[in-house]
Amino acid sequence: MAATMHDVSRLAGVSIKTVSNVINDYPYVRDETRRRVLEAIEQLGYTPNLSARSLRSGRTNVISLMIPDLRNAYFAELADSVMRAAAERGLSVLIEQFGDQRDREIDVLRQPRSQMVDGVLYSVLALDQSDVDIIAGIATPVVLLGERIFNGPRDHVTMQNVEGARAATEHILGLGRRRIAALGAHPGEVIGSAALRLDGYRAALDAAGLPYDEDLIVPVGSWHRRNGAEGMRELLARGTEFDAVVAFNDAIALGALRVLQEAGLRVPEDVAVIGFDDIDETQYSMPTLSTIDPGREEIARTAIDLLLRRIEGAGEPFTPEEILVPFRLVARESTTVG
Repeated sequence: MAATMHDVSRLAGVSIKTVSNVINDYPYVRDETRRRVLEAIEQLGYTPNLSARSLRSGRTNVISLMIPDLRNAYFAELADSVMRAAAERGLSVLIEQFGDQRDREIDVLRQPRSQMVDGVLYSVLALDQSDVDIIAGIATPVVLLGERIFNGPRDHVTMQNVEGARAATEHILGLGRRRIAALGAHPGEVIGSAALRLDGYRAALDAAGLPYDEDLIVPVGSWHRRNGAEGMRELLARGTEFDAVVAFNDAIALGALRVLQEAGLRVPEDVAVIGFDDIDETQYSMPTLSTIDPGREEIARTAIDLLLRRIEGAGEPFTPEEILVPFRLVARESTTVG
């Protein structure tokens, strides 16, 4: 039988109230007491499950949004979209960051606090198709975001990465540019945003009858401004000829934009640049940045609605849904000459 809170309290030698305080991250608990309770929870494999408790106490009307990094503007703006969509439905949002480390991501998923909310929106980063058992084992209703797990055991809402990157590349091709750098690749990646957007870039080249040139593929690490700047400096140092850049997100596009201007290159006259994500900053850069709006608001609304459906039908069998929201190309000054 599954361990109970009574079992935890007996093993830790504390009251049930103290166990509850630790699970809810109550601040006024002695460190030694907290340690004993957490060790008992781990030893017993105890997992608080609000779905069962709600029969007595009702829902919390709180959900959790698990994302990699709020320093990434896309995730910060996604969090804002989720919070506004949740508020419209009477929900509050607890935000959890897990960075780019697999162990930390799994810890955040499994921590007791993640089981004390009505449901979880989880933007997968380090896990992949081989980890579906971990996802399936979460007791709380979950909706997946991101591009790491498809056709898994949970509902999944994401963007059209391949189609969006293809549209961005076709937009550049329509300007007459033929030496188009792809900024933001992750060599060896098969599933993930970088791999999917590279697929879209290649598809556009193929359709235009242009060869795929490895010299024009620029790998970067994390998708932050500094990485885009470093990638562009590397490309310029190689002496590779190019007349346009398809950046796999807006942050690296903005970093690249600064380096191009420092090098005396005009955007878009010498080099056209387009990003992906339509973060707010793209409207105020010099020049303003063309980009792909991936439907962030729609992702947030759809994910919240799906999660509420699973919360209200907790315990009932269901067939997971896979939803890709529409995108929109936003042409601005960085690809418009004249």
